[in-house]
Amino acid sequence: MAEAHQAVAFQFTVTPEGIDLQLSHQALSEIYLSGVRSWKKRIIRLKNSVITGVYPASPSSWLFVVIAILATMYTRSDPSMGLIAKIQEHLHPYEHKITQCQAVLSAVVFSTMLWLMLIFTMRLCLKQLLSYHRWMFEQHGKMSNTTKVWALVRIFSGRKPLLYSYQGSLPNLPVPAIKDTVKRYLESVRSLMDDTQFERMTKLATEFESSLGNRLQWYLKLKALWAANYVSDWWEEYVYLRGRSPIMVNSNYYGMDFLYVTPTPIQAARAGNSIHSFFLYRRKLNKEELKPVSSATSTVIPLCAAQCERIFNTTRIPGEETDTVQHWQDSDYIVVYHKGRYFRLRVYQAGRLLSPREIEFQIQRILDDPTAPSKGEAKLGALTAGDRIPWAKARAKYFSSGVNKRSLDCIERAAFFVTLDDDEQGMMGDDPAASLDRYAKSLLHGKCYDRWFDKSFSVVYYKNGKNGINGEHSWADAPVVAHLWEYTLATDSFQLGYTAEGHCKGEVDSSLPQPQKLKWEIPAECEEQISQSLAVAQALADNVDFHVFSFREFGKGKIKKCRVSPDAFIQMALQLAYYRDQKRFCLTYEASMTRLFREGRTETVRSCSSESTAFVRALEGGESADVCRRLFRAASEKHQLLYRMAMTGAGIDRHLFCLYVVSKYLGVESPFLKEVLSEPWRLSTSQTPPQQLELFDIVNHPEYISCGGGFGPVADDGYGVSYCILGENMINFHISCKHSCPDTGSQKFGAQIKKALHDLIQLLSPNQKEPNKTEDGQQEVKKDK
Repeated sequence: MAEAHQAVAFQFTVTPEGIDLQLSHQALSEIYLSGVRSWKKRIIRLKNSVITGVYPASPSSWLFVVIAILATMYTRSDPSMGLIAKIQEHLHPYEHKITQCQAVLSAVVFSTMLWLMLIFTMRLCLKQLLSYHRWMFEQHGKMSNTTKVWALVRIFSGRKPLLYSYQGSLPNLPVPAIKDTVKRYLESVRSLMDDTQFERMTKLATEFESSLGNRLQWYLKLKALWAANYVSDWWEEYVYLRGRSPIMVNSNYYGMDFLYVTPTPIQAARAGNSIHSFFLYRRKLNKEELKPVSSATSTVIPLCAAQCERIFNTTRIPGEETDTVQHWQDSDYIVVYHKGRYFRLRVYQAGRLLSPREIEFQIQRILDDPTAPSKGEAKLGALTAGDRIPWAKARAKYFSSGVNKRSLDCIERAAFFVTLDDDEQGMMGDDPAASLDRYAKSLLHGKCYDRWFDKSFSVVYYKNGKNGINGEHSWADAPVVAHLWEYTLATDSFQLGYTAEGHCKGEVDSSLPQPQKLKWEIPAECEEQISQSLAVAQALADNVDFHVFSFREFGKGKIKKCRVSPDAFIQMALQLAYYRDQKRFCLTYEASMTRLFREGRTETVRSCSSESTAFVRALEGGESADVCRRLFRAASEKHQLLYRMAMTGAGIDRHLFCLYVVSKYLGVESPFLKEVLSEPWRLSTSQTPPQQLELFDIVNHPEYISCGGGFGPVADDGYGVSYCILGENMINFHISCKHSCPDTGSQKFGAQIKKALHDLIQLLSPNQKEPNKTEDGQQEVKKDK
């Protein structure tokens, strides 16, 4: 009951002598400081709203305009061309004598109106400039006159923008024409169908375009006029939140720690620095002090930051028909899972963020706590790993009141979730390659009950000091979590550091309250449901076949010398590897972002094109090197074109998806749309490029490199491939498939990818000798800072 007594600020009892009131000064102090912190955040939000609202101007520019107008009036000039006099008449219609004060007031009103008009004009100009994307399609080194004028975007971008400064100036995602989307779709599937199949699909597409398509398009254009983005809300709801299968493996993804170094072998210390870094990032996020993320192709062009709003204090809530994403404005604690127990750990004390050393101290308290789990508590997290409907029903039946509701609310309202894992992971032992595979599976699904998969993100800290992150996919895409993860890794190792013994730096306030163990009353019926959910999740986890490897023979440095896009090079290698592995081509998904537009998320690049299949067939058919090189150039250029079109709103799949949603709302059937959206993606790929290279020194400290992250297979008989291009000489691959499919295997597909990479570089640079390096041969080293 100690926690209950600490939670109240006062107690009173009624006695014959009157009311005996007992105040807790410590609790009242905490309430006061919490209120002060809350009001500070509100003031900061208000200030940032004003700054963002007038961007690209600044609030101080208003004073400059007022002084300029008053100065011109002082010289007996009228810059308003009579408007100031009109304002005076409306402000004081019954006074014939205009005083000096009234004249100044009228001038201030006119100056404010002029200032607002200038802001509106500048924002309109900035929006038009940001809507121009032809620069992306021009050859390197060749710039049209229009693009040279477009470079004025620098002038209208202002100085030192806040994180959300550009949000109001970003263009809306355009709705492509039906005929263009249908044409691009037919081009994308031509190489995957025989003549009979393609003729049938062409007929369905033509009928759709000439009849139902125009009707659906009208509704979609109406939505585009009304909403900021005609795709994103439907994408979040129908692709993610309405899915009733487990989100573990099927939706969630993971990110890895440094590949070759562990900053400290002490689990609690690593958690101390890392958790502190997460909250430093959140502080910057709340103050909007993070620089707006820019496009990889141009540092001038900002990307939409809307997804950043729900990084922290966010949870996916299960429902029987659809889930919802719940976000809270603030949370001053995290929830920690260790050996079947859940703990509430406050990271603020007396209004200040705990130091890394203090967080380490609190984490060590949890590690040393001998308390046994409550009945049914140990594997409670399996509910979030199983099917969504049973979890929704269990939540409504067993967690809607009493102690269970309070504890569940505590988890869902936490800033994020932390698992203290008793296993050791990372690249280690006599078989470092196999250890990386185990590390990936641990981060993707763990034991199926020791993660809370509904949280926006969960962080795992292993016994040997390694860590990793698991992200829920509905609220945001991987680059948003990757940005947070990069900052945390860099701050942990390079800014905060460790003592010679491997502990966090700083002192400990010995008066810190103990972490609070959450209480549960789990009935037998709920335990039965937990067991059923665990069985479903365990079967899914056991079926995942994962292989992670670091390709170090060459990287983007050598690829660029061949005058090829590194991403196009890798995608062609994946096409070649898949053809060799499966003796056929397949519909290929590559994720591209549409964050050049307001509230943009992703679009699909259909990497398997007629050009790529022609190249692969030529190479495998023994055509001459010159012919193969020519076909490779055509295929890679086509891939770059498709990628750029996807980024600029001219993709295929999101448009067809939204047309399908409209058809469902109208209650009409489209054989064309139904067939298109049922086609399986047997090769699903994604690149996660580093976003904050300035935080790392890959040249002088190449060991401080993350291995990137990965995701589960999309199709039962397909592959999921995530890759990360790091530095000039490294490409990391994460390959997933399912054991239940006899035709796939992550190890054998990984071998095919390596062979394809070697064959392509040999084709493009036959006279260059490849460096001979041993893959995965660099053993991990542990460093104390």
